[in-house]
Amino acid sequence: MPYLSVLVPIYNEADNLILLINEIRAALDDKVNYELIYVDDGSTDNSWQILQSIAKEFNKLRIIRHRHSYGQSVAVITGVKAAQTEWIVTLDGDGQNDPADIPHLLAICTATPQAKMVTGLRRVRQDNWLKRTASNIANRTRRYLLNDDTLDTGCGLKLFARSVFLELPHFNHIHRFLPALFLRDGYKVISLEVNHRPRNKGKSKYGIFNRLGVGIIDLLGVMWLQKRSCRAEIIRDTE
Repeated sequence: MPYLSVLVPIYNEADNLILLINEIRAALDDKVNYELIYVDDGSTDNSWQILQSIAKEFNKLRIIRHRHSYGQSVAVITGVKAAQTEWIVTLDGDGQNDPADIPHLLAICTATPQAKMVTGLRRVRQDNWLKRTASNIANRTRRYLLNDDTLDTGCGLKLFARSVFLELPHFNHIHRFLPALFLRDGYKVISLEVNHRPRNKGKSKYGIFNRLGVGIIDLLGVMWLQKRSCRAEIIRDTE
């Protein structure tokens, strides 16, 4: 069984597939026993055909395809359910996350057994001014209302325990609120500074409305979930 599942949700990222997969292999092949899962969220370009071609030559690659585009969170949920390991690391498919950071996240988790999530913190954002501004407003608003002590939940690079994720309530856009949900259930979350790179190919799938408009509804829902936690601590009789 592989030790780690590297999960990459994509939508119309044909130009980035080969380069990113090669970078993941360069970062992990000699260091970690892993499987690589790509979830194609209903791409309309030739992403699926490229993935099929790569999978024939690379047996660590598992590919899953959605009939339609359901969004990044649904793709993440699909991939986590299909994974064969206890630990999941997610990466955005646009190449802005650096696979070379994955071993650092693993090292933090190994050194801190009580941590069930390590999330990337992009200190130097390689995005345009409008995207950075929208993200900063969303992060500050979320951190204030949810008190999740996480500066950058929008970073696609996250390492977490599969079993904990599967216990969470699943909804669209859940990937933006994972630290708050892990904390809600009593698990430790650590932020780690990671590299962030400019997008060189393809187009961003998310604009300012995605971060500020739709996010308000989700934020209210997560605030409600925080007040409705019903996790019980079980004491086993050892006699």
